[in-house]
Parts: sequence; C-alpha cells; structure tokens
Amino acid sequence: MTLSQHTPNLPPIITVVGFSDAGKTTIIEKLVPELKQRGYRVGTVKHAAHGFAVDREGKDSWRHQQAGADIVAVAGPDKIAMVINTPDDILATLRRMMTGVDLMLAEGFKSARLPKLEVLRKAVHANPLFLEDPNLFALVTDIAMPSPAANGLSVFGLEDTPALADLIVERFLTPTTAADTFDRCG
Repeated sequence: MTLSQHTPNLPPIITVVGFSDAGKTTIIEKLVPELKQRGYRVGTVKHAAHGFAVDREGKDSWRHQQAGADIVAVAGPDKIAMVINTPDDILATLRRMMTGVDLMLAEGFKSARLPKLEVLRKAVHANPLFLEDPNLFALVTDIAMPSPAANGLSVFGLEDTPALADLIVERFLTPTTAADTFDRCG
C-alpha cells in the first residue's frame, strides 16, 4: 500500500508543488475554505527545506529539547505546537498524527512519491516541473494549455478553486469521509 492511498483514520496526502513564488501557498489558502465549506476537515504541512526554529535559545521548550526530549510540545489556551526530532519519514509521521482530518495538503515535498498538484505561473516559469511525473494529477496555471492535457492531466486556472476542489473530492475523498471524521472526533 502506498502512502497516498486512503486507509481508515489516515488521510490521503496531496503535495502542492512548483517553483518558489509560483503561488502554492495561495492555492492552499483557497482550497482549505472551499473543502471546509463542503464539510471536510483539512490539515496542512509546509515543507521548510532549509529548517526552521519554533522557539528561541534559552526558552523552556528549547531547554527541554537540549536536554534530549524526542518530542517537545508548547501548549497555549487555544493551540499546540510540537517539535519532533527528525523522524525517518516526515509525511508518514505527520499523517499518523493528524487525526481528525479528511485530507492533508503538503506544500513542497516535491520528491515524495505522492499525488502532485503543480502550481505554475508564467511570471515565474514557462514550463511545468513535473509534467513527466506519474504522480502529477493536476496543474493550476495562468498559461494557456489544453485541458485535459495530452497525458490526461487536469488543468485549472488560478481562480478555478471550486472545480479543483471537485476533482480532489472525486479522486481522493469518499462521500462518507467527512461523516467518518465527525464520528472519530466525537
């Protein structure tokens, strides 16, 4: 079984890929409310290829990590942040942890062998990066391309969020997914 297949309590993952500044975050910002309006719960992951810092040196959570904790969580009145020391398969680990969502949208992770949604804007680059990748299922672009493309790829305009959401629901979410999530969450 591949990571992208739907299994009970584990959401499918779609990677949103493309050049830097192509609009990946913007597409996710549009897709999340569209899918939520349809009754689905969506988790997102942002790949930080060059690393990131959640806390500052000297803070208690930083000190916990320096002491050797494998997982450090910071809990506030309305949110939780966790730092997990480099697991072997980041997306598989996150998939198991993101209980209660129907779908994960992962920005980046372009080398993952998962379904890919590529964002391409002519102001950034003229040609898709992943046209030959068998995992590419859709292209969101402002470049005129035949739809569907020669290889059966679905092509959407930058503002075509409802149609893109239709495809995601059809291909990756079952009609009962949202109800199953509600049952799991209580």
